[in-house]
Amino acid sequence: MKVITKIDPSNAVLAKKKKRVAAYCRVSTGMDAQIVSLETQKSHYEDYINANPEWEFAGLYYDEGISGTKKESRPALLQMIADCEDGKVDYIVTKSLSRLARNTTDCLELVRKLLGLGIPIYFEKENLDTGSMESELLLSIMSSLAESESISISENSKWSVRHRFENGTFKIGYAPYGYSVKDGEFAILEEEAEWVRYIFSETLSGKSSAAIARNLNKKQVPTRRNGTWTASTIRGILRNEKYTGDCLFQKTYSDFQFKRHTNRGERDQFYMEDHHEAIISREDFEAVGQLIAQHAKEKNIKKADQKYQNKYPFTGKIFCGCCGSPFKRKVNYTGNLRYPSWVCREHIDHKEHCPMKAIREDDIERAFMTVINKLVFGRKEVLQVLLDSLRSETHKASLRRINDIDTQLEQNAERRKTLTSIMAKGYLEPALYTKECNELAVEADRLAAEKAPLVQEINGNMEKTDALGELLRFVNHCGMLTEFDGALVERFLDRMIVHSRNEITFCLKCGLEVKEEI
Repeated sequence: MKVITKIDPSNAVLAKKKKRVAAYCRVSTGMDAQIVSLETQKSHYEDYINANPEWEFAGLYYDEGISGTKKESRPALLQMIADCEDGKVDYIVTKSLSRLARNTTDCLELVRKLLGLGIPIYFEKENLDTGSMESELLLSIMSSLAESESISISENSKWSVRHRFENGTFKIGYAPYGYSVKDGEFAILEEEAEWVRYIFSETLSGKSSAAIARNLNKKQVPTRRNGTWTASTIRGILRNEKYTGDCLFQKTYSDFQFKRHTNRGERDQFYMEDHHEAIISREDFEAVGQLIAQHAKEKNIKKADQKYQNKYPFTGKIFCGCCGSPFKRKVNYTGNLRYPSWVCREHIDHKEHCPMKAIREDDIERAFMTVINKLVFGRKEVLQVLLDSLRSETHKASLRRINDIDTQLEQNAERRKTLTSIMAKGYLEPALYTKECNELAVEADRLAAEKAPLVQEINGNMEKTDALGELLRFVNHCGMLTEFDGALVERFLDRMIVHSRNEITFCLKCGLEVKEEI
């Protein structure tokens, strides 16, 4: 007699395998705002993919600060294709055709290659799924439009900007020190303007830019970004025509490869007099310009000369705990002994104002090595715990709002592009075009103003997390330091504060502050 045994199916067999879905995105620049945009998109795609019970998030592939015109220049895209070939991805989601490729040939080649692997692509903006397409006609037409989109947007934007330069309606989004800006209109900030007048007055009296910067730091005059005053900052103010009430437009321009250059006559410039209220008279501004030019000629100084900048590992990173001034390196001689040291600039100029004495460079180097070695020894108890804490902080609400704002800004840009296109063809009255564009510009400014603090909040956390992750990877794979390595100073140290010859606080880029005794 035949015996038949029933075999019950296991849960593992019954469980339907989830589709592994990856997302691809790209931003056109590497600015902080765009880095946050990547984080926003990552959050969006994680929520979007995980919301489907039949999908499993397979990761986000992104290219940052890279043009979309050629696929060969995008490493993340190539990595995604390689992972598809290795069977790690079943389905791909991306925002639009222009995010994947702005070249028809590349777009079709990528789609065919991935379909050959059995992997469709879904384009959100176009609501296009390559897995359900019966022909490539629609894809070919839409990718052709995407191919010309970057050039079209660029040229329309340039035309729009030039038009606003010429008719005087261009709105500046950022005001220099001494001014505030609202809806493109400058207003004098008297608490800053008084120091602009002071800078011009001191220059005309014969003071150098470095001396003026030291005096401003000594007086604890705040900068726009809560940094320290430097000679280059002072020179930038002295050369800025906006303090006379005038405004020079198109100081820079972008070439056909979207690279930005200083305009040295390659493009038209537009000079608008009496654009806003002046802080400095034109006579004083011209006198300062002549004085700077004469000093540069006498000292044979060339603009943007970087010869003496960042010459030593600690340059620009050591500050006095007494007066806040930066330290300067000098070489000491005692008999036949020669050794470098660092000393407070204010102490050099006015010993009665700052009692901080010089500190030997080799003492600073040993203290820095000790800090790194302590972190190597206690990496799990200190760095890993701090990294876990930073990563646990979520910004879901902020990221969702940024995503909403980005969508509104894109819609705003689309409307402006359409207006510009109609205007360029002569179908729209200039007065109506200007009115509509100004309203859209005001809306874009409002959205950008709302987005800025959200971006800044997330950036601070992201930068610290990235810096801490890099430091942790380093200490996990290195042994105790036995000799000083200047490259580590640039890599991990933000600044150090000297409290005395026996005590220094090292402020690392990850936000960690370590006090070390010498």
